[in-house]
Amino acid sequence: MGGRKAPLTIVAPAGIKVWLEATCEATQLCLPFALEFIASEDLPSVEFENMAVATFALSHRVASYAYGFTERKVDADLNIKKLTQKGIPRGPLWGQLKQGFDVEFAGEQLKSQDFLIFKNKPRKIVIAGDNDQPDLLKDACAGAQVLVHEATYTEEMAQKAGDVGHSYAKLVAEFAESVQLPNLVLTHFSPRYQLNPHAAPSIEDIRKEAQSVYSGSLYLAQDFGEYNVDKSGRFSELAGE
Repeated sequence: MGGRKAPLTIVAPAGIKVWLEATCEATQLCLPFALEFIASEDLPSVEFENMAVATFALSHRVASYAYGFTERKVDADLNIKKLTQKGIPRGPLWGQLKQGFDVEFAGEQLKSQDFLIFKNKPRKIVIAGDNDQPDLLKDACAGAQVLVHEATYTEEMAQKAGDVGHSYAKLVAEFAESVQLPNLVLTHFSPRYQLNPHAAPSIEDIRKEAQSVYSGSLYLAQDFGEYNVDKSGRFSELAGE
């Protein structure tokens, strides 16, 4: 952040804004850039240059959310036939729709995606916070290539998971299978699951449980792990240096 002058947008629960303001006042912190705060509780969606971010409420002991990140500007051709049938004249409106912007015409709000023929599907990922009801993400995962979701426990700890507002591997994997998600990244594992595959319980127990009900590509997140979604929607884990 050194040398930054441009405003910084923060999307987080409203309590974070209160905490930041109190911290700045107590420490006499003078930032050389403005903070623009967006409360996630009031955020149905927000659009950046090439990304639309939607917010979805989850189920946990405290407020928790999932965020769907959808690519906005995807290589696409205009659906000339549909534009003509709708009576939209050639000109600026066509250009705006082609660039991914929604427009208003004859008192009607027109969505860009409804008038485009995509060469590839928009890339979309969903990253969830703590959550004991994966089914809440059914709408969020529509059209997504990957879901990142916590799987704190295995099914034998289902009661414990419910008590603390977390999910277990089989619960998340069954949901991912039901909505035909091609890729699932599990994370937020209880420390009781050791990295040693020969230990008991082991992180491999989470993997095996999820694989028993999920037919897509399964990944268990690791610290500093990196992943890629290419333009065709293919998801892969990048090899560590």
